[in-house]
Amino acid sequence: MKLKEQRGRVSIIIPVYNRSRQLKEAVMTVLLQTYTNIEIVIVDDGSSDDTIIITEAISKKWGRTITLLRQENSGPGPARQLGTENSCGEFIQYLDSDDLMIPNKVCSQVLAFRKDFLAGICYGMSYQKDYSYDPPLEFGPIRSTGNKVLLLFPKLLNERWWTTSSPIYRRSLVEQIGPWMNLINEEDWEFDSRAGATQTHLTWVSLNVSIRRINLSKDHLSSGGSTNPKKLRDRIISKHRLYRCALATGIKNNSPEMKKFARECFLLARQCAIAGLAKESESIFSLAKQCTGFLRRLGPDYLIYQILGSILGWNQTGKLSTRLRDMVKLR
Repeated sequence: MKLKEQRGRVSIIIPVYNRSRQLKEAVMTVLLQTYTNIEIVIVDDGSSDDTIIITEAISKKWGRTITLLRQENSGPGPARQLGTENSCGEFIQYLDSDDLMIPNKVCSQVLAFRKDFLAGICYGMSYQKDYSYDPPLEFGPIRSTGNKVLLLFPKLLNERWWTTSSPIYRRSLVEQIGPWMNLINEEDWEFDSRAGATQTHLTWVSLNVSIRRINLSKDHLSSGGSTNPKKLRDRIISKHRLYRCALATGIKNNSPEMKKFARECFLLARQCAIAGLAKESESIFSLAKQCTGFLRRLGPDYLIYQILGSILGWNQTGKLSTRLRDMVKLR
């Protein structure tokens, strides 16, 4: 049953999988927020370590504030969706279990929403803390979170230009764009592409609102995106949906953003070929041709790649193309 929305409340959705220590730190930064009308929904995505024990302890201590949910391991998208469906805030914040929120984050972003009733999303500056250095190296603002942008597209076509911890969404927008997809790679990019397709207005706060922490462990979800077959397939799904959303906003195939997107799809086609995913390689190569414009798709690189694909097969063509590219770089 759908929960009744509570005006002014902010729902913080935190999916977690085998991140007990990081989860405690992330939750504490939520509890230390200067804005108090907050609920925390932790979704344990089938953890196999002591995360279950830690989440139960957190829930017991802060029971009035925290809802604890569990599901079989399904990935971050379904976990965020389950958390969303079991929350009641007017606004929704998605927070990865290894990221941190600055104390005034929620207060400053809710205030920005109150000043801009047309905005569906409010974002702020995010910094990055890299634990491959000792002591950890902190820098930012990262990506484009330090810049004021009014719409997600066309920039979103080429990069997810904020981090998961930066934006807060109006629930009404989240319900409009629909549920999170069951992807283990680029699921957040695909989600934001649907937000961008609505051409919702963005508002921005010129404050540091969150910290993205990287290299805390070896098994980060974002790793293996160019070699893991499952992640490559999910990236293809994401790219096709991203393309459709971009078209919905009026971006043309001959635009600079679309040409760059075509090159990214071409690269993904070669990565799929090297991983032995012939059908997937052909699929994303076809998308690269489709979105690059008529004249560009007649270029020698596209024509030669397609001819070799039909003769040698897509897997061998991808491997050959990569070897030739590497040889050129060595010259």
